[in-house]
Amino acid sequence: MVNIRRFLGAGLLALALLAGNAAAGERFITLASTTSTANSGLFDHILPIFTAKTGISVRVVAVGTGAALGLGMRGDADVVLVHDRESEDRFVAEGFGVARHEVMYNDFVIVGPGADPAGVRGLGDAPEALGRIARARAQFVSRGDDSGTHKAELRLWAVAGGAPDSRSQSWYREAGGGMGATLNTAAAMDAYTLADRGTWLSFTNRRGLVLLVEGEPRLFNPYGAILVNPARHPHVKAAEGRAFIAWLTSAEGQRAIAGFTVAGERLFTPSAAPQ
Repeated sequence: MVNIRRFLGAGLLALALLAGNAAAGERFITLASTTSTANSGLFDHILPIFTAKTGISVRVVAVGTGAALGLGMRGDADVVLVHDRESEDRFVAEGFGVARHEVMYNDFVIVGPGADPAGVRGLGDAPEALGRIARARAQFVSRGDDSGTHKAELRLWAVAGGAPDSRSQSWYREAGGGMGATLNTAAAMDAYTLADRGTWLSFTNRRGLVLLVEGEPRLFNPYGAILVNPARHPHVKAAEGRAFIAWLTSAEGQRAIAGFTVAGERLFTPSAAPQ
């Protein structure tokens, strides 16, 4: 019995060591990105293609752009893929990232109740649409989470005359969560919100929400990829991170992005410069 136990114990130890070695030998990067890229389903489409080609797996942490850049600043990610150009440029200028690479774009849209109590349907001026929503005191749900979408919303409110205060204006709510959660809240409240087109197209719980405002230049939404600076954080997987960015911006990666569609509609348009 003792010998059997010793044999079984040795076998279990060997299996544990093999599992540990396999885990230690796995090549992966941590990608800090946005809820819009995750909620839309883009990563489910493109990451298996990258992993099959390179053997490098990608572990995604999906948060708002501000939080994603914060992870990069602390060295808790190898690559960031986000969508607020001003914040991205500052991230690189302050030495947290090596360089910004253009990857893709889509746009923001204003969605809201089909009854459209603020009368914004078809407007070609997003700040004017927000102004009408404010004047009508129609329900509006903001991300309120320092994400790229939230930052874009605040820029539009600035043009419209200033962002409402959720503490004193009950018609303006802050969800404090991702794009999918914000759309769910807006749908439940029959409220307006600003969404990225990719998440909106893949969102199925629309209830009475419809697309009302789209297609004006201030709603343009570019995405950039940045390697976290290994000189600041030596543990960053620089080689694997560079390989991922190189693939994203390659002809193959750009085709993969272009090939991601919902109901026949492309959610992101590739925009990397030809290599």
